[in-house]
Amino acid sequence: MNVSRIALAGGVAASTVLLLAGTASAHVSVQPQGEAAKGGYATINFKVPNERDDASTTKLEVNFPTDHPLSSVSAQALPGWKIEITKSKLAKPLDVHGKKINEAVSKVTWTADGTGIAPGYFQQFPLSVGQLPEDADQLVFKALQTYSNKEVVRWIEEPTAGGDEPESPAPVLKLTAASADAHGAAADDKSSESDAAKAKDTTASSKTASSASSSSSDSTARVLGVVGIVIGIAGVAFGVLAGRRRSA
Repeated sequence: MNVSRIALAGGVAASTVLLLAGTASAHVSVQPQGEAAKGGYATINFKVPNERDDASTTKLEVNFPTDHPLSSVSAQALPGWKIEITKSKLAKPLDVHGKKINEAVSKVTWTADGTGIAPGYFQQFPLSVGQLPEDADQLVFKALQTYSNKEVVRWIEEPTAGGDEPESPAPVLKLTAASADAHGAAADDKSSESDAAKAKDTTASSKTASSASSSSSDSTARVLGVVGIVIGIAGVAFGVLAGRRRSA
């Protein structure tokens, strides 16, 4: 009897842990399509699950980091959603490709003009962003999720290194090592490789042509030599015959 009670208690505890883990993991998150390389541009998706059984998600507000402002942000049109991009003045202008940028996107808001995200469903909200910072390993976006019953869930708690996940964690975009293509170095390398290949091809072609020319000259000399020998032999024969006729 005691063993049965212990097993039952253990099963309830395990179910509770799984339930809590599932609840904690169901939050607003952000992931790149492919990779988000430092100093480059990327397409990112904010994934928003609906965590309520009796309400729909009708609004999402994503606040952009102010310590690493992004000058270029564009949204993909989503059926059933209105999109508003808010920009703010920068205290320190950004230098993007030699051009001074005095303002950057501070917030993007999606508002449902229909039912929104129904219970049991999730929605992805894509953005094209850049230029990503070169001096950071991640970007933290604070998000507000509003439900049809006016409830607002604030996903704004920043994770700590080595610590447990917060109860309402903010979406975090992990940045990868700088890509050579993002700075044009790869293109230069490919161009250099192409030029080197062309130079090799040109050198090889010149050597081939020179070899062919040399071979052709040798063949011509040989032919002329043979012709000269034949003519010489014919001359000697003609002289012998002429001498015999005179003697006769």
